[in-house]
Amino acid sequence: MDRRSLEICDNTKDPNGPMYYNGFYHEFYQYNPNGSLWGNIVWGHSVSTDLVNWIRLEAAIERDTPSDINGCWTGSATILTGGQLVIIYTGADTEKRQVQNIVLPKNQSDPYLREWIKVGDNPVIEPVGPGLNSSQFRDPTTGWIGPDGLWRIAVGAELNGYSAALLYKSKDFLTWTRVDHPLYSSKTFSMWECPDFFAVLPGNKSGLDLSAAIPNGAKHVLKMSLDSCDKYMIGVYDLKLDTFVPDTVLEDRRLWLRIDYGNYYASKSFFDSKKGRRIIWGWTNETDSSSDDVAKGWAGIHAIPRTIWLGGDGKQLLQWPVQEIESLHTGEISHQGIELKKGDLFEIKGTDTLQADVEIDFELTSNNNTDPFDPSWLLDTEKHCREADASVHGGVGPFGLVVLASDNMEEHTTVHFRVYKSQHKYMILMCSDLRRSSLRPGLYTPAYGGFFEFDLEKEKKISLRTLIDRSAVESFGGGGRVCIMARVYPVALVDDGGARMYAFNNGSSTVRVPQLRAWSMTRAQVNVNKV
Repeated sequence: MDRRSLEICDNTKDPNGPMYYNGFYHEFYQYNPNGSLWGNIVWGHSVSTDLVNWIRLEAAIERDTPSDINGCWTGSATILTGGQLVIIYTGADTEKRQVQNIVLPKNQSDPYLREWIKVGDNPVIEPVGPGLNSSQFRDPTTGWIGPDGLWRIAVGAELNGYSAALLYKSKDFLTWTRVDHPLYSSKTFSMWECPDFFAVLPGNKSGLDLSAAIPNGAKHVLKMSLDSCDKYMIGVYDLKLDTFVPDTVLEDRRLWLRIDYGNYYASKSFFDSKKGRRIIWGWTNETDSSSDDVAKGWAGIHAIPRTIWLGGDGKQLLQWPVQEIESLHTGEISHQGIELKKGDLFEIKGTDTLQADVEIDFELTSNNNTDPFDPSWLLDTEKHCREADASVHGGVGPFGLVVLASDNMEEHTTVHFRVYKSQHKYMILMCSDLRRSSLRPGLYTPAYGGFFEFDLEKEKKISLRTLIDRSAVESFGGGGRVCIMARVYPVALVDDGGARMYAFNNGSSTVRVPQLRAWSMTRAQVNVNKV
């Protein structure tokens, strides 16, 4: 089952140090050069001019010094004043402590930035100080400049048994001093991995460069990886106190906002100076067995890069596949004015159902049958998606897409909505249900789900976009309010027997589809050529 088509894939884990420099996008990643299982981690390196087609280069950072001999782990790239590039990353040293190291490009005029040199003073940051756990101290962020002109980074850590984003300052990005307080800390968990810290403007899709002055009215986002997913807070960066202050503090971390409600972890964002946007990448792991990974010779992919920005109300991040992905479109089909009554299936024909991009708008004919919303569902949306799946009739919904379906529907994956009425607003549940995605035994097949608020009177249409790339099903609901990345392994992928795709409605209220567009996706060139 070869699915090297749209996303970066190999023996791939966390995305590291993404950046745009001198005409090329660079994506580094956790990589095992010796096999498809975890271990022997170095920094893989791929480059692209368009975020779609990728050239694989030699490993950028290898385990060859005392400060990283046991692993070159996650880190970030920063473009300093004057254009100097620097990467800071976590190494596992000879004592298996987690320390922070610096590499610089050997030849910055090389457009591919093939070779990197480790500075002589590595490690530049060690896990010293009261309350620090030396085995829980990793994943430094991209740097930003404070009002005092000093560079800052945050490092994920366990501090006195709790999670923290520790704050460090430097004049030259080589000599670092720990600030006497964290950027932010929480007693809700013991360790945050892969923190990311960046500025956003409400309602503005343009990205902000952290190495430049941040405009008035900007918010800041602190993202962290925990509970097998990526969560985030929106707030303000208090320049005087040098701390992040969330707009809302929720003690129950099950209620924290998520970057993605599916199989998506260790994400990293960067400012794309070419197009003035912020792009985020995430890792999605395999959900079959380790023996399957060994058999196919690779494991792990990076999801399609997404533009990420803050919604106009300042309460939620929105995401959308980068526009460049549309260069793979071919053979568009379009339908208008479809009516889906209870139990209806509308087959979407004329596209490659194993590699497709589908955009569909749903319009409600009535809100009178809307079921009441129970706030307790927010604590376990996956449980609610299992209990209220696509076969369970509702008032308004479920309606959505069936993808990668066998002729007899023994195998299929559903991506669907349900509309609920809360006291003063509508809440929409989006589910990606994998429980019938494959007849193969031994797979992890959950029902992912997330809620988002929606103003039906103002917006009218509920949008769904789903990109299918063989074993990857990546969906964006409500204009990017909820994103769900999923991995599926139907038998149809093994024998290339094809699959069917449908729009459906299983709710009591009729649903209109004013617009449905779908494209087959041609094959991208991903990590197939070396320079």
